[in-house]
Amino acid sequence: MGSLTSTQRTMHRTIFDTPVINTLLRGVSVGFLRLTGWTIEGALPAGASKSVLIAAPHTSNWDLPYTLMVAFALRLNVYWMGKEQLFRPPFRGVMRWLGGIPVNRAQAGNLVAASVAALQQAPGPVQLIVPPEGTRSKTRYWKTGFYYIALGAQVPIVMAYMDYERKRSGLGPVFVPTGDVDADMATIKAFYAPFKGRNAAQFHAGE
Repeated sequence: MGSLTSTQRTMHRTIFDTPVINTLLRGVSVGFLRLTGWTIEGALPAGASKSVLIAAPHTSNWDLPYTLMVAFALRLNVYWMGKEQLFRPPFRGVMRWLGGIPVNRAQAGNLVAASVAALQQAPGPVQLIVPPEGTRSKTRYWKTGFYYIALGAQVPIVMAYMDYERKRSGLGPVFVPTGDVDADMATIKAFYAPFKGRNAAQFHAGE
């Protein structure tokens, strides 16, 4: 994973905590998802108000707007990590308002540590969305940044999913990392194995 330049900039004000607008967009999101045949499942347990959400499968640019609509439908307060190119002017302000956190993958740095600190310091409920594949391109190996963010911040992992084949999206089980990364990753990947992304051939939930 890449670097994050400032912990203080991470949990900024977003569309999800903007009064009136968030209520209107929640109604629009719920209506659109219903009209297009999507079923939204699950709810965020009270003990996971601060948590890391896995975003998988991640195979298409369409994942972001659908994820934001599902977040509105489930009344979440989400932030999501995206490649730095998405935040170039004139879109930077808008993408950050949508909950985006720019990540520079070319620099090795303190993204995990900064994210841990941001989660710990956040004054209220916050869910940080991290795609384990790290890219929309076909990839075999999952990145473990999301795991170490949750472990370091001592918050649970919520296994969020988007299944384009069956038009189902929502929140699956809550997973508390044990520190045994190999065993825990095997359990997490097994949960995601049945789901199909928009470009299903690009998603691999194996090793």
